[in-house]
Amino acid sequence: MTLASLSPQAALPSPSTAVWQLGPVPIRAYALCIIAGIVLACWVTERRLRQRGVAPGAVLDIAVWAVPTGIIGARIYHVVTSPEKYFGAGGEPMKAFAIWEGGLGIWGAVAGGAVGVWIAARQLGIPFGVVADALAPGLPLAQAVGRLGNWFNNELFGGRTDLPWGLQIHRMDPDSPGHALRDDAGQPILEPGLYQPTFLYEALWNLGVVALVLILDRRLKLGRGRAFALYVMGYTVGRFWIELMRTDEANQILGVRLNVWTAALVFLGALIYFVRVRGPRDYLIPLGAVATPTPPPASDLSQVDLSERETPARAAAPEGYRVVSAEQYAAWRDTGVIPPEPPTDQDSRPGDEPLGDAAPVDGPSNDNQPTDDPSSEHEPTDDPSGDDEPADDRSAPRAERADAAGVRPADRDS
Repeated sequence: MTLASLSPQAALPSPSTAVWQLGPVPIRAYALCIIAGIVLACWVTERRLRQRGVAPGAVLDIAVWAVPTGIIGARIYHVVTSPEKYFGAGGEPMKAFAIWEGGLGIWGAVAGGAVGVWIAARQLGIPFGVVADALAPGLPLAQAVGRLGNWFNNELFGGRTDLPWGLQIHRMDPDSPGHALRDDAGQPILEPGLYQPTFLYEALWNLGVVALVLILDRRLKLGRGRAFALYVMGYTVGRFWIELMRTDEANQILGVRLNVWTAALVFLGALIYFVRVRGPRDYLIPLGAVATPTPPPASDLSQVDLSERETPARAAAPEGYRVVSAEQYAAWRDTGVIPPEPPTDQDSRPGDEPLGDAAPVDGPSNDNQPTDDPSSEHEPTDDPSGDDEPADDRSAPRAERADAAGVRPADRDS
């Protein structure tokens, strides 16, 4: 008689294998789920960025930074919150680098990924809040897919249950990671009883967060990072009660799992941000490159009709972006005319000159240079036709240009 014969029939089975060998290369189900989640998140984020005016392909430049820093942050969080496994008695410090053996914390992944997104946004000249809001529904979608990896690994389950959706759990072989122990007949051995499928609860909850963000973002036109704060609040509420159901080993504070405290604190921070921050959603107009406006997309997840073959490929990445209102962006999409930049404080004081100009404020400024000289450094007039050529430095306001120091127009807002 085996342990498998003592277990009741389960409504939810678990895989007995989570690793397959492709020659000398192990193919891990958990890694495949993480990669699939990243691809989905990039797909959603790309379309939401394009809906807000960001040039096609920007999400790849962002992912190059965000994915590695997210993985590093996830591993750091795991090691810091479980140091005894690596630095305690009998611990192996070098195992802290063995990411392939498991051990990634979502809290560190989000924090580390945010650092990468910030770096990429600065390089691209995109406000950080625009990228964060575009990512808001894609991130929980990626988390939902990633949780399937826990199912393959037979891990992160809850306590015993007699519910009809109870989960079978295999006893995994410590000498052959990713494979279940087998009895004399070659059958995988099951742990007795059924268990709460907490991985499934979290996956379904994350899909609900995706729907919540998409619906409220469409209705309320969230901006300034508030869509991302909404995602954080939604996720942490679910993680709070799901974490209380888990029975895997975890460090505790005052008898409560560490991740429960983390979820509560992160929720409060996101709530404060969501309540205090106000402002309209930002839209972007690319500068310094030929940009062909496209009709507004029909939904949050689609930006252009992929059947339109006549749309030319992007010749070059924009030098930067101008932040505009929804009305200005819609007008640009319809006409292709870049709206004039709103007057600055200096524009409201005609007699003043910026600090550092060669000519004194009260002195003559036209003795050596005629006013009709095309090389004049004076600000252009408000003629709307002057904005038709954003790549022409002579017709664009100085606040828009990527100057000699490399500052892009939207860097001030990122």
